[in-house]
Amino acid sequence: MDLVNNAAHVPAAVGPYSQAARHGGFLFCSGQIPICPESGRIEATDVEGQARQVLANISALLASQGLEMKDVIKATVFLTSMADFPKVNPVYENAFDSHKPARSTVAVAALPLGALVEIEVIAATSA
Repeated sequence: MDLVNNAAHVPAAVGPYSQAARHGGFLFCSGQIPICPESGRIEATDVEGQARQVLANISALLASQGLEMKDVIKATVFLTSMADFPKVNPVYENAFDSHKPARSTVAVAALPLGALVEIEVIAATSA
């Protein structure tokens, strides 16, 4: 297993975990919250802006491993309010274009640093 830490253009982990782990033809990405890599803090205040930053962070993490959004096979979306579900969907759909990986969405009581959305993905690293 290869651990991914300090990937370029990806926020550092906010706890004792790796950004991702590569194993057996898969890349398991830790959940990304909407931290701007340049400032190291959450800048967007609305869920759409936060979702865009989360998906940009995921794209950068995948790119650091030679992968793209089309390589994602499973995503899990965590929302602090299910009322935000219809707001996040168009942002999510735009990030994945016509690719539609399997997905779960769950409501949670809270997310790290007061984030409104967190997304974790699993990507295939080989055909």
